[in-house]
Amino acid sequence: MTEFNQQDVEILRREPGFRGFYRLDVLTLRHRLFAGGWGPELRRELFVRPDAVCVLPYDPWQDAVVLIEQIRVGALGKRTNPWMLELVAGLFDDGEEAEQVAHREAEEEAGLTLLNLTPITRYFPSPGGSDEQVYLYCATVDSRGVGGLHGLAEEGEDIRVSVWPRSEALAAMADGRIDNAASIIALQWLELHGQGLRAQAGPQP
Repeated sequence: MTEFNQQDVEILRREPGFRGFYRLDVLTLRHRLFAGGWGPELRRELFVRPDAVCVLPYDPWQDAVVLIEQIRVGALGKRTNPWMLELVAGLFDDGEEAEQVAHREAEEEAGLTLLNLTPITRYFPSPGGSDEQVYLYCATVDSRGVGGLHGLAEEGEDIRVSVWPRSEALAAMADGRIDNAASIIALQWLELHGQGLRAQAGPQP
């Protein structure tokens, strides 16, 4: 990894580009080059948004995962069906910790109580143009009776919740029905670590 200090990048100007539910800033910057010296001034748009938490709810006693389905505007025109199968997810509110976001969103989006949380990773989904980081977790849940329609009406949420055998969720990932980064990373992690979660789960509560 290249050694870095704050003097290696100069932000010459930072101007507002758009202010709405999200924010777009326009940065003019320059940075040091690998070969030495400074590169030219660059103008870059930066999508500024709160960090997010994504949770894969996993029932180790049934060997099943809970997935949600909702419309995603980013999929319009690039996918035959813009309703996507995803993890429970949400953005940080001011002062919240990642685990608080996970528990809040699990209740709001899926009617779920998370029994425990296992951190998977933290990553930038699109650092070429966004400053968002995603905190990714797997959570143990009891999936009995889980399902139906959920979400906050005041936020326009219309979320369908379903329980999938782990093998069927992996098949949906393999054939492209599950095609978003957080879900793919979490399901691949579960394939590596699920046996250990099942062994540690103990008797079903």
